[in-house]
Amino acid sequence: MVVAQAVEAQSQFQHTLLAKQNVVGVAVGYKESNGVTTDEVAVVVLVEQKKPIAALSAEDAIPRELDGMRTDVMEVGYLRALQTPKDRYRPTIPSGVSIGHFKVTAGTLGTIVKDRTTSELFILSNNHVLANCNDAVPGDAILQPGAIDGGQNPGDVVAKLDRFVKLSYIGDPVTPPTPGGPPPSPTPGPTPPPSGGNSGCLALVVAISNALATALGSQQRVAAVQAASLGPTITRAQAGEVPENRVDCALARPIDPAMFSDDIRQIGLVNDVKAPALGMRVRKYGRTTAFTEGSIKLLNATVNVNYSTVSGPRTARFTGQVITDGMSQGGDSGSLIVDATEAKAVGLLFAGSDLATIFTPIDVVLAALNITL
Repeated sequence: MVVAQAVEAQSQFQHTLLAKQNVVGVAVGYKESNGVTTDEVAVVVLVEQKKPIAALSAEDAIPRELDGMRTDVMEVGYLRALQTPKDRYRPTIPSGVSIGHFKVTAGTLGTIVKDRTTSELFILSNNHVLANCNDAVPGDAILQPGAIDGGQNPGDVVAKLDRFVKLSYIGDPVTPPTPGGPPPSPTPGPTPPPSGGNSGCLALVVAISNALATALGSQQRVAAVQAASLGPTITRAQAGEVPENRVDCALARPIDPAMFSDDIRQIGLVNDVKAPALGMRVRKYGRTTAFTEGSIKLLNATVNVNYSTVSGPRTARFTGQVITDGMSQGGDSGSLIVDATEAKAVGLLFAGSDLATIFTPIDVVLAALNITL
């Protein structure tokens, strides 16, 4: 109940908070006091860098309360999608290692999944790892290791792009969401092909922007707010002008499924799922930082992700995301997030910084691609 109240307050004030200098996002989490996490639920305002009150104007200061709900400020640093180099594996390719579309640098092979209809095996990772930020077509070559790790086309082609959920960018036409409806369907056919060069998804800059109640299964209202001290009033119509994404995910079809193991390095087999929760300890194995653990700090976060595409910089907004403390670096995108105490998947990692890691709840990913673990 308290979490739902915090989400309601967040929904009312998040847009005016996001208009403040240095604010990069809003979410719901436990309040910290003198470096200690309390059990008090708060509306958490995310900033790139914490600043003393004296350095802020009156308009940019964060109120101590919003509609009776306490607030907190969390420094998350400079956030980016995660890509950098690692090794080549043969004859057996485990989960958690370097992989990528032949025109991107590299990301992480999350795990091997199964189509719900056909039982066919596929490789799971991010759109920006396997589908080059939409700038790819089914059948494109997937390399292990990724190109920046020395993967060669065609010598290291281990799979072909099968399908992905297309990213909708800010500025694209907005399709009104269906309350309680499923996430977007994966793209089975061609998208516009690359126009030459190696511009692709080489660098992504992520700024956390706001949070909604989708992870709680609640359709919260974004009401007009009369709060002059917080900034301009925002209505649902204004907020609806930005298209929203729920996943950054894609599948590749192995050329030889027998080459791949769904055993995640230092974690093992994961064939069940679990919903994320505040305070939950989680782990992952990724191509750059290998095995790491962290704790879930925030639920229901929305992230604005700036993509470098063949047509230039684009920004995509994601809702319903989960944020942990820093447990990843560049190259870990696509890693499966797993509960720390049992072999149950919690989410799919796709962005972060030295201070924070961002992932999508696993049930949303599985539904979007019509797959199971």
